[in-house]
Amino acid sequence: MTRYRSHYCNELNLTHKGNQIILSGWINKKRDHGNLLFLDLRDNYGLTQCVIDKSNSIFKEIEKLPLETVVKIEGKVVQREKDTINLNISTGEIEVSINNFEILGSTKELPMPIFSDQEYAEEIRLKYRFLDLRRKKIHQNIILRSKIISFIRSEMEKLGFLEFQTPILTSSSPEGARDFLVPSRLNPGKFYALPQAPQQFKQLIMVSGFDKYFQIAPCFRDEDARADRSPGEFYQLDVEMSFVEQEDVFNVFEKLFLKVFTKFSNKKILQNKFPKITYSDAMLKYGTDKPDLRNPLIISDLTEIFNRDDVKFEIFKKLVKAGSLVRCLIAKNTKDKPRSFFDKIDNWAKEQGSSGLAYFTIENNDKFVGKGPVGKFFSEDSIVEIMKITNAEEGDTVFFSCGKKIEIEKILNLARTKLAEELELIDDNCFSFCWIVDYPMFEKDEITKKIKFSHNPFSMPQGEIKNLDFNDPLSMKAYQYDIVCNGVELSSGAIRNHIPELMYKLFEIAGYSKSNVDEKFSGMINALSYGAPPHGGLAPGIDRIVMLLANEKNIREVTMFPMNQNAQDLMMNAPSNVNDEQLKELNLSVKNKN
Repeated sequence: MTRYRSHYCNELNLTHKGNQIILSGWINKKRDHGNLLFLDLRDNYGLTQCVIDKSNSIFKEIEKLPLETVVKIEGKVVQREKDTINLNISTGEIEVSINNFEILGSTKELPMPIFSDQEYAEEIRLKYRFLDLRRKKIHQNIILRSKIISFIRSEMEKLGFLEFQTPILTSSSPEGARDFLVPSRLNPGKFYALPQAPQQFKQLIMVSGFDKYFQIAPCFRDEDARADRSPGEFYQLDVEMSFVEQEDVFNVFEKLFLKVFTKFSNKKILQNKFPKITYSDAMLKYGTDKPDLRNPLIISDLTEIFNRDDVKFEIFKKLVKAGSLVRCLIAKNTKDKPRSFFDKIDNWAKEQGSSGLAYFTIENNDKFVGKGPVGKFFSEDSIVEIMKITNAEEGDTVFFSCGKKIEIEKILNLARTKLAEELELIDDNCFSFCWIVDYPMFEKDEITKKIKFSHNPFSMPQGEIKNLDFNDPLSMKAYQYDIVCNGVELSSGAIRNHIPELMYKLFEIAGYSKSNVDEKFSGMINALSYGAPPHGGLAPGIDRIVMLLANEKNIREVTMFPMNQNAQDLMMNAPSNVNDEQLKELNLSVKNKN
């Protein structure tokens, strides 16, 4: 017993009947029944119903207390009447008869109710995040996050990994996103960068002779917000291992994820061994490298069909001759769907910036025909061929899209999700994992047309070094991989390039001179020259893992103090202006935009 409590608000039950106890917490709800006043007292652990009779001298004082006042309650545990028992809470068979109370913390008028889980504007929620965090659902999400992180730490230690902390103030490097820069007072005109990830440091740890490293690492990227990505900062499970190949990394993480997702969710995990899908197959079959495998719909390529003489759909035929592609989705057993269903899908596609989705439904009236706006342009033989390519059957609908590769990948990825939702094909009560492998080492920038790294620049290319074709860099594959669950990318990783000469050559292809590489990566490139082991790793996002396990759609719901969409902390008013004296110390001046 302490001054403030003998028990938590989830502990009391019939075994405590007749005991004098002390509870402290927030007034969650009040119910005035005339002669009796009921209040629910809430702390971090749960709720206890407390009651006071009107005849009690302190009745009127308690009656006036607003919700969210922090109070200490002294009283006696009594059994509830049978018709008032609440089996939804652990203390539902008892209540506390109040003898005395003390106000520990008063409250102003609330900008939002705490006992409600209804949605409120982001501005209100983030400005008063400390109140938002009191709400049951999000409070439990944050507790879940803590438990998940603790469990991960324990499991990593069991697997022989050591936890190390890496620097926060480091140098800027081209790792894919914009850096947050920190000016140096002692080195005028120079800047630190907050780490986008501990990439170079974890590789240096391997060069230092440590075998297995992990860290719950803070990462900072000046990126735009998304539902599955916080602006500004996030945490990842940063992992690196020496003397490993790709499969060795996969084995560790498959075991870890199976344990984590089994422990913290009742949802079914569809695979004990996660399937591997090549990047090219993922883009062809799903239109994305983050496929939701709960969705059974598969994209098929029908470009060659439109070179047939018995296909008269001239709009697509002309586009194909000009270099466009045609790909499709098959919606099973949709022949009885009303016209409004198909119009809805077509209009939706136009809203996404597409020209729409052409379609026909396969019918068999002594011969196969296409029913729908474009069905008349296809012969029976061409429809049979489409059925062979796509595994379509009578009664299925073929939805087509025509355009450049990047355009149809985008629209059919979205259409795949839209159709699955409309047809209720996705089982929300399961997790489906996969690995995306064989990423291209390089890609061509759509705007500049220059060759650039497609993924992590420190990755090892596939194949024997002596056989690599440096004259055809777009054909190179890398030992790069992503792990995806339910359409959410949890992590990127790679087997690292630990050979300096090869690294120089690959960076040269991407437009970096040897001196550029030495300047940007001096610490790591120098270290690799002193005997570096083969090594690789992965860095799953903690926030995304918790988001999936909490069954939330937005990462904000599992983050303690997130920023808004504009990377602003409305509660702490960050970023903020600084005074002239501070700027002077840093040898900086602010140039206002006109």
